[in-house]
Amino acid sequence: MTEKNNPETSSVRIDKWLWAARFFKSRSIAHDAVTGGKAHLAGQRVKASRAVRVGDTLQIRQGYDEKTIIVTGLSEKRVSATLAALLYEETSESISKRESERQQRQSLPNHSPSKRPNKKERRQIKGFRQNNQD
Repeated sequence: MTEKNNPETSSVRIDKWLWAARFFKSRSIAHDAVTGGKAHLAGQRVKASRAVRVGDTLQIRQGYDEKTIIVTGLSEKRVSATLAALLYEETSESISKRESERQQRQSLPNHSPSKRPNKKERRQIKGFRQNNQD
């Protein structure tokens, strides 16, 4: 499934590779992510048609996480998760950075209310917002 040694596939479009390596659910989402600047090749913003080769370094942002990976295999077809994991290797710095950022996010206090506001509280909130806009 991984087409490492196939001379015909010495490079693959970056959006196709991100989809095949299971970073994004669909190819159109991968295309939108690349064109939106969520994926960089060797530190440079690229177009979705840019070719990825074995040994290239990619920075991928997904939500809060930013991953730095090295391409170790190429595939144009979406493969199982176990085979897709063989297409890349995440750097140790990226793993430790993501883990420390995750712990920081978890240590922040949760500011969500414990219940929905009732009618009186909603009126107070609305009045407060109107007074601050003036």
